[in-house]
Amino acid sequence: MGLGKRPYSPPWWGQLAWFILFASMLLLAVIGNTLVIWIVLAHRRMRTVTNCFLVNLAVADLLMATLNGAPNFVFLVTAHWPFGSVTCTASNFTANLTVSAGVFTLVAITVDRYVAIVKPLQHRLSRSMARAALFSVWFASALLALPSLLYSDTYTKKYVNGEREICFIRWPDGSYPTSRTDYYYNLIFLAVTYVAPMSVMVWAYARMSSALRGRTIGECTHHQMQVVRSKRKVVRMFVLVVMVFALCWLPYHAYFVLVYHHQSLASSPFAQHIYLAFYWLAMANSMFNPLIYYWMSNKFRIYFKLVLCWGRSSKTSTPDNLKKQLEMNKSFSDMSNGTSIMTNGVEVKSNPRGDSDSGRHCHVCDDKL
Repeated sequence: MGLGKRPYSPPWWGQLAWFILFASMLLLAVIGNTLVIWIVLAHRRMRTVTNCFLVNLAVADLLMATLNGAPNFVFLVTAHWPFGSVTCTASNFTANLTVSAGVFTLVAITVDRYVAIVKPLQHRLSRSMARAALFSVWFASALLALPSLLYSDTYTKKYVNGEREICFIRWPDGSYPTSRTDYYYNLIFLAVTYVAPMSVMVWAYARMSSALRGRTIGECTHHQMQVVRSKRKVVRMFVLVVMVFALCWLPYHAYFVLVYHHQSLASSPFAQHIYLAFYWLAMANSMFNPLIYYWMSNKFRIYFKLVLCWGRSSKTSTPDNLKKQLEMNKSFSDMSNGTSIMTNGVEVKSNPRGDSDSGRHCHVCDDKL
């Protein structure tokens, strides 16, 4: 059998366009997630259990962008892997490791929020419990990604118009698309890192939304309403994070399932551009999370502004005024903690001033943010 022609690669202007898209996305992902990590670790008041999970998610996204997204983009555009066998193994392992760690962290956040809102009388996660949970997240992710560490390899394929180095996973029974092991592994990976977690999180956030959406029983104080609004805003932020994750990764997963059963699609003229678009969207998930925190979390937004020195010329956004906003947020948080609990959707508020409202019960009030 004669040597075939080297696979199609886009012209220089096409490669330049994809380079700009990927470089912009990866740069924003690296900057955004680095800032999230620094904001939480460098500021004591931000070191909550939930924010520890956000740091873990940012670490996973940062590793995904730097160790997998960047080198894999070069391979996808040029149809050549110039980085060697060790980097091939590291890139494949990092991809599966960080995807798993990211979604398992989202599940851990969901469980933490679920207990806080739906079952508040149960013990909340302590920092030591959170560390144990994060260790479990990475351990389970490493086990799930282990095959890519064991079976990743490179080989040189020769063509009449040149040769190329290919990074792939060589299973005991072959490689994609003939390997059945590869097919079953990807189905298991899809179920464990997408279908099952998404099902659990959709159910949990539906329960949380139901608990936070009720009608007044008795009179709600202004402070109780603030606490309820704060809880709703946090839930909405994490719902958006989960929705963005689902939308970013769905086309990528669907593409592989479809192409495996219809392999002729992979050789169509636009297949490479379609795959690059789906891959860009999946990698862009690591860019979107910091943007969501900035948009929906007042504390993160203030710290982002402090770090980036935004609005120095604005009277309302000077560093001193931003710090005052942080103090106000801290004061409200301190007022909230220990003064109200949620019991099956009913908030019980103790009044430190001892006035006539101190014994009243207030169901989560139905309002819009």
